[in-house]
Amino acid sequence: MSTIRVQTTQNVSLEYETASVGERILATIIDYLVLFAWIIVLFLLLSWLEPGKNVMIGLGIVLMALPYLLYDVVCEVFFNGQTIGKKARHIKVIRIDGTTPRFGDYLLRWLLRPIDVSLMYGLVAIIAIVAGGKGQRLGDMAAGTAVISTKPRQPGGALAPQFPQASYVVVFPQASLLADHDVATIRQLLYKGLERENYLLLNEVANKVKNLTGIQTEIPDEAFLRTIIRDHAHLASGE
Repeated sequence: MSTIRVQTTQNVSLEYETASVGERILATIIDYLVLFAWIIVLFLLLSWLEPGKNVMIGLGIVLMALPYLLYDVVCEVFFNGQTIGKKARHIKVIRIDGTTPRFGDYLLRWLLRPIDVSLMYGLVAIIAIVAGGKGQRLGDMAAGTAVISTKPRQPGGALAPQFPQASYVVVFPQASLLADHDVATIRQLLYKGLERENYLLLNEVANKVKNLTGIQTEIPDEAFLRTIIRDHAHLASGE
C-alpha cells in the first residue's frame, strides 16, 4: 500500500498510509446504505399520511433529497474528516500540509464529487487515485487534501514517529525537559488514541505536555506528540 509524506508548516515530516481504492469504495457503499435506510424510514412515515397531504409529501421529498446532497460535506465538517462509512473503514480526510482541513477544503471536495464519483460510476475517481498514488481524487487535488488510513500497522510503528536522522533539526528543544518514562507514556497514549480514534485523549495528552514544557503551538495534536517524541529521541542521542 502506498504512503504519503506530509510536510507541516513547522517543517515536521509525517508519513501516512493512504487509503486504498477498495477501502474507499467500501466506505462509499456503507454511506449509501445509510442514506438508503434514511429514505426507507421517511418513505414509511410518508405512507401513513392521508392522501392529499401535498405539503407534507413535498416536505418529505425535501428531507430525502437534502441528506443525499449534503451528507458527505456535513459529516466531514462535523466528524473530523470522516463520514459514517469512512469511520467504519478507519480512513479520514487530511490536508497534505499537515494542518486540519478547513470548511472550504471540504466544500471544494464536495463540489467536485459529482465529477469524481457520479460521473462514469466513480471511474474518474478510481483512475485519479490509482494514477496519482497519493490517495487523491480530483476533489482532493483541488482542495490540497488526501484520504489516509488511521489503522495502526504495529505498536510504535508506522503511526509513531520514526527515529530521526543525524541531519534532523529539533523543532521543540523543550522536549529535553521530559523524562524517558514520560516520553514512553506519551508514545503509548499516542498509539492508543490513534488505534481507538480517541482524539479527545490525544488533545488531553498534548495539553499536558504543553503545560509541562511551556510549549505554545497550534499544530495538530497528533503531529505535536509525534514531534515531541522525535525531538526527545534526537536530543537524548546527543547528536
